[in-house]
Amino acid sequence: MTPNLSGLVAAAGVGYRQYKRGTAPVPERGVLVRAIVDACEDAGFDPADVDGFVSYGDDKNEPVRLMPDLGTRAINWSAQVWGGGGGGIAGAFGIAASAILTGQARAVVVFRALVEGNSGRLSAAVMAHHLNDHMVSSGILAPAQVCAMRAQRMFEYHGVPYELCEELVRASYYHGSRNPEAVAYGKSFDHEEYQGSRIIAEPFHLFDCSRENDGAGAILMVSTEMARDLKKKPVKLLSVAQGTEAGYGDLLENDATDLYPTAGFRAIRDRLYGTAGLTPADIDVVQLYENFSAQGIASLIDHGFCTYENVAEVVRFENLIAPSGKLPVNTSGGNLAHGFVHGFVTAVEAVRCLRGESPNPVPNARTCLLAGGPGAPTISSAIFGVD
Repeated sequence: MTPNLSGLVAAAGVGYRQYKRGTAPVPERGVLVRAIVDACEDAGFDPADVDGFVSYGDDKNEPVRLMPDLGTRAINWSAQVWGGGGGGIAGAFGIAASAILTGQARAVVVFRALVEGNSGRLSAAVMAHHLNDHMVSSGILAPAQVCAMRAQRMFEYHGVPYELCEELVRASYYHGSRNPEAVAYGKSFDHEEYQGSRIIAEPFHLFDCSRENDGAGAILMVSTEMARDLKKKPVKLLSVAQGTEAGYGDLLENDATDLYPTAGFRAIRDRLYGTAGLTPADIDVVQLYENFSAQGIASLIDHGFCTYENVAEVVRFENLIAPSGKLPVNTSGGNLAHGFVHGFVTAVEAVRCLRGESPNPVPNARTCLLAGGPGAPTISSAIFGVD
């Protein structure tokens, strides 16, 4: 039985720095240090007192190397979720919570940093975990190709309308256009530009794909009791689930027939909701990791917000936008329209949205589902909540 977190651990501070790819003003470690300090200042917490660090996706910033710049007194906990993709983003919060609840650490920063001049292009790092000989011999070399084939299966076999991709992208750009931090700020979504943009991997056009930014993000996690004494309203971690199931991810694209077009979250869905004592109907807002638009749709299906049969009733622009939609998604613009630092902006927005700090507020939102990277061999999701 999965222990119930019962909101005993909370996000107390967030920091996020984002730049156009290849233009970060300082090296990757410097950008990350600034994001961590921002998170601590947001919470009113001394960065030197952070004693735990967790990341995911093969982040190259070993915590011990951060100590001089942060003034860290001691590291009592450091860990990273396996895998080069974004599937582990929510699982990182579970590891942080485990450290705090077991007394291994008192204040843990969950982070991700990505600066091209230091870490290179993310797609190459992701595929280093995923390629094998039969894929390379078929000319499959990039994440877009892998996800495109899975998307085609969802469209052609399960009958999910391809047009729904544009609904999700349009909602992301609607939110991003109202967010001063976003790459899409002040820009209107243009149907003709979307349809006319170049094909990356059929069926994906340019605007169906997340495009990398330089940057870093950090979220300070502490006990909820401690968070109540800090500057900002605690955003409690209600549930985390990570993992996979036999026949998905372990066979490198030879997945079981019914699992191949999914985003992989069926393996963890029941644990995720069961631990929190919630159902999909109890979720007020979703921060959705969309590496590609179709995988975002598959993630919504996997998490129980819709089915193959009724997905067109749910994935509609009007339904996905704040404040009026019934299921607001990616209220800062998400990976597609806010920016892509390996998906971390979705975690930052989960906290900001529940604090009432989103550029696209969701009135009276009390619960937010953070969905990890869809299609990764090992995936994770989390539910955050406020009183």
